Amino acid sequence: MRLVWQLLAVVAVSFLGSQGSLLVGDSPWLALVVGLVTAVVAVLVYAWVVRRTEHRAVVEVSRQGAASGLAWGTLLGVALFSLVIVSLAFLGSYTVHGLGTTAGAVGLLGVMASVAVVEELIFRGVLFRIIKGWTGTWIALVLTSVLFGLVHLVNPNATLWGALAIAIAGGMLTAAYVATHKLWVPIGLHFGWNIAGSAIFSTEVSGNNTPQGLLDATTSGPVLITGGEFGPEGSLFSIVFCLLVAAVFMRLAYRRGHVIPRRRGTRADAAVTLPR
Repeated sequence: MRLVWQLLAVVAVSFLGSQGSLLVGDSPWLALVVGLVTAVVAVLVYAWVVRRTEHRAVVEVSRQGAASGLAWGTLLGVALFSLVIVSLAFLGSYTVHGLGTTAGAVGLLGVMASVAVVEELIFRGVLFRIIKGWTGTWIALVLTSVLFGLVHLVNPNATLWGALAIAIAGGMLTAAYVATHKLWVPIGLHFGWNIAGSAIFSTEVSGNNTPQGLLDATTSGPVLITGGEFGPEGSLFSIVFCLLVAAVFMRLAYRRGHVIPRRRGTRADAAVTLPR
């Protein structure tokens, strides 16, 4: 039941945040505020419900290391997506026509903050962490990554190829959590990836036609290279880069002893189990 209660709590915050976004309409600054508030409240509610249902210190969202984890995770996400765009531009598949809108970028920061936080709390904080206690690290990583990809099939312009790419990106995010035992790096990585794709480079994000960001740009070329209407997340470059980063994180996780096999009769579902 702890899985159910934790999911319900985070989803409820996400729903209320989405309703708030509808109320603010096209105001970018209000959208920024609503998105940031949703992100902060989601973390607080997650910590509360996990503490109540598991009776432990919720170290995966502790304040220690939060700022540094978010910062370098965000930088890594921006850099990684920028590599995808540079690769597309080198092949002539990404063209900048001029500057876009600052207002659009501001609003997208709030939206992507709430998306990154809510999705990481659900898929890494709740699902992966609990399933890992039943199956071990690798099976839980594969199962939750596949589910992460399948959920994105409901997005506009979604494709099976795009869902596969998102599943691989989900594996990278999970690997970041396994390596650090904290949610801050995967949240930052997710956020940086999304704001680079939307607020900076003005591309589609997971099939969604987001408002224009800082650049007025278009992509063109084979779907295998550009991701087509799904966006550069469905690019072959994106898949390769995400796999490489996931491999680095998992190597780090092995060196730190964070990868566990399935152990019959034991529970290894908490990131770190500490007394209250």
